[in-house]
Order: sequence, then structure tokens, then C-alpha cells
Amino acid sequence: MGDSRPVRFIVVGVLNTAIDFGILLLLTSLGMGMFLANVISTSTAFGFSFVANRSFTFRSSGDARVQIVKFAAVTLVGLWLLQPLVIWGTMLLVSGVASQSLALLLGKACATVVSMLWNYILYARYVFVPVADSREVRE
Repeated sequence: MGDSRPVRFIVVGVLNTAIDFGILLLLTSLGMGMFLANVISTSTAFGFSFVANRSFTFRSSGDARVQIVKFAAVTLVGLWLLQPLVIWGTMLLVSGVASQSLALLLGKACATVVSMLWNYILYARYVFVPVADSREVRE
């Protein structure tokens, strides 16, 4: 049987996104300001993503304190560095043939795919490395 981690990663991503959107919409509908609601929803989704990817996707038993630091670094580089670069690059490529709104949407779609691949590869090879593999790397 093949590796089911990619499927589990996608399931966690869909649930993570639903949690983020759901909490954001719930809190803003209850009158909370968008900024605070977004901080709460993204923080909750981030926490869920870490726990679910650690326990369900990669089934890791490594040191959770080390993993959360690595997870945050990988995730934030994907969100704050890779995504803007891919959006900018895509918008440059399609600027002559697409409206600015369409170019932004295409850029964000491309950036999401790139950051998902970035996250999956680095979570698997750096953040949630099986304990036996991490010992081999040090030796």
C-alpha cells in the first residue's frame, strides 16, 4: 500500500481552512472586529494544523517543543515570503493578458499550491522527521 500521508495532509488542510473561515465568520457575525477575529481564527487554525499534522498526517513522536518552532518557521516562511513572491511573479507574467483582480487571484492560487508543496516537503523532511531518521542524520 502506498504512502497515505499526502491524502492525510490534504484532509488536514481542508479542515484547517474550514476552522479558520468558520471561526472568522462566527466571531465577526457576533460583532467582533475583523482584525481580532482573524488573529483568533488563524491562531486556532495554526494550532489545529500543528497537532493534526503531527499526530495524524506524519504520526510523529519527536519532541513537540522543537517541532512547534520548526513548524512555525516553515509555515511562516511559506506564508510571508514564498506566497508574496509567487503572487508578485504571477501577476508580472499575466499582467498584459489579465485584469489586476484576475492576476491577483491567479497569483494567490499559484502561491497556495507552492506553499502547500513547500509545507508538505519540509514538514516531512525537517519538522516531523521520524525519530530513527533524526538519529541517523546526527551520526
